[in-house]
Amino acid sequence: MHHTLRMTVVALAVASLQLTGCHEKSTYTKVEPAHVEHKEGEAISKLTLTEKAMERLDVQTTPVREGKVEGEENGAPRPFVPYSAIMYVAQGDTFVYTSPEPRTFIRHPIEVDYIKGDVAVLKNGPPPGTQVVSVGAAELFGTEFGVGH
Repeated sequence: MHHTLRMTVVALAVASLQLTGCHEKSTYTKVEPAHVEHKEGEAISKLTLTEKAMERLDVQTTPVREGKVEGEENGAPRPFVPYSAIMYVAQGDTFVYTSPEPRTFIRHPIEVDYIKGDVAVLKNGPPPGTQVVSVGAAELFGTEFGVGH
């Protein structure tokens, strides 16, 4: 019985030591991975990611290019983007995310003329040279609309 009492005292002492750490305040500061700016009266938002979010998502951009598309014999140079840059919404509208400055993204409506392989030839869209997201667009869409949050 004396041994059981001694074990109980030891167990209570260990438990009380663990509880003393509960009084300390946490120094954890929550950092949002992205800031979404909604402009009043506009459907388009501006997303700004942190450096860490950019690293985790591995967002990659490429410029809108202009040129003759392989297989087209005649015609003027056409603007095109990688097919991976195109996003579709439920209503059938298409868009790309442009990147006007580092870590900043804006949804830009486009009109696709046709798709050939991994290239989408545009009827309307951002001008040639504009940086568009070619990897990570779905993650930006989820961030913009709070999907998965």
